[in-house]
Amino acid sequence: MISSQSLAVLSFIAPLVAAQACTLQFDGRVPANLGAAGFDSANDVFSPTNVFGVGLSFSQLIQLPAITGSLFDADTVPVEVTISDDSIFNGQTGFRRAELLPASNSGTDPSTTGVKTLHFSVMKDAQRALNLSHEYQLVFLESNDFSTNQFVLKTGTILGQATANPDTLQLFGNVNDGQLLFSTPFTPGVFNNFAVTLDFNALTTQVFFSTGVAPLKAVTQAVANDVSGQGQFHFGVLKKPTDGGADITKSGFQEAGIDEGIVFGGIFQEDSATGCVSLSA
Repeated sequence: MISSQSLAVLSFIAPLVAAQACTLQFDGRVPANLGAAGFDSANDVFSPTNVFGVGLSFSQLIQLPAITGSLFDADTVPVEVTISDDSIFNGQTGFRRAELLPASNSGTDPSTTGVKTLHFSVMKDAQRALNLSHEYQLVFLESNDFSTNQFVLKTGTILGQATANPDTLQLFGNVNDGQLLFSTPFTPGVFNNFAVTLDFNALTTQVFFSTGVAPLKAVTQAVANDVSGQGQFHFGVLKKPTDGGADITKSGFQEAGIDEGIVFGGIFQEDSATGCVSLSA
């Protein structure tokens, strides 16, 4: 494990850039004029059809909080994804979940080929606090055959593990291997900013991190991680049960009265084939 506190300045070959100047693959930053209702119909930002509970719509789940944007939000606004007791997707009664998927990310598109860097920021909502006795998946890449997640950002009590401090952001590599790439306290009141460089050729992953409006800094080297299989990127709240049997998607405890959410900002992906990684806006 590599923690945010234990790493000093690292040297890497990749030509990092202080200001955002890399070619975009997709842009998930939310225009100020989109509005919550805009998530219900086709748009250039996120798919209007995935992922949410039966009978719900994104306009019922999305909040656009009146707060200052994240590190990479200039003319765009933060978006909050919320879950409730009704957030049961595709018969997965063991989960409560709602996630945004980039509009152009079909599962076999170029966002999962070559070398790409995914940017995103996450912030707590004190009014819709998570129940940290559960495990939550906030950001993940799900392979196109649905067999694995090539990386996943989690918080809370990791199911089946002894989590020393559930109020921690933990970025894991491919779940088939269970490798913890990076962990850091989930700092309240500010955005926690990530960039994740995914080399789909060399099968490596490198992590960058900062809080607030501080520029990103490399917190790992490029480490071996199986990111093959293409797939789709998810941004939201996937709440696992506190227990479960052979299939936790269909069984396990979920308390009633759920009203929880996570705020996202600065979601975009850039082409890093030349080593370009934006560290600040």
